[in-house]
Amino acid sequence: MKALLLLIIFSLAVFAQDSKVLFSKTFPGSQPAFFSVLVEQNGAVVYNESADEDNAEKLQLEPAIAAQIFELAAKLDHFRKPLESGLKVANMGQKLFRWEAPSGNSETKFNYSLNEDAKTLGDLFEKIAESTRLIIELNRAVKHDRLGVDQITLRIKTAWDSKRLVGTPNMLPVLDRVATNEALLHMARERAAQVADAIRATAP
Repeated sequence: MKALLLLIIFSLAVFAQDSKVLFSKTFPGSQPAFFSVLVEQNGAVVYNESADEDNAEKLQLEPAIAAQIFELAAKLDHFRKPLESGLKVANMGQKLFRWEAPSGNSETKFNYSLNEDAKTLGDLFEKIAESTRLIIELNRAVKHDRLGVDQITLRIKTAWDSKRLVGTPNMLPVLDRVATNEALLHMARERAAQVADAIRATAP
């Protein structure tokens, strides 16, 4: 009996590790018009702005953020229930939450929800998307648009001050490159160094 119980607990643990939460948003006319974020329980993230897997960006979330995402998914019954408010509101983009697990998948779509847990979860995914795009844009600017680095580091500093950055360790390599590149504007290098130092200071 004890062996059977241990087997059940082990099986549940394996299933939990294989679970994933997917968020996607489709909003024609916005930039980007579509994006998806897939989060695994270990914090691994796949971000994509198309259906082509070759265009995906991969990063790693802080453990606390990943845990919060899965806790919110559980509170929302793994998206088995509708979240749409039913109110007549403007189009805010078609959003989808999807739970993927060995035991089965479930999902729900909505434009606007009054559920506070859904709002919090959606905002976390928006933060992941914003942070990933900033990494992509800064890497691109360092290679092809040195003057543009100043503007992007300003946006990164603003996002950090507003507590909008997540997966921050992923930013350190490019921030360090900017901070030590004397061919870039002094202000851009200074901002990059400030954010990098702040990230390291708050790391677990």
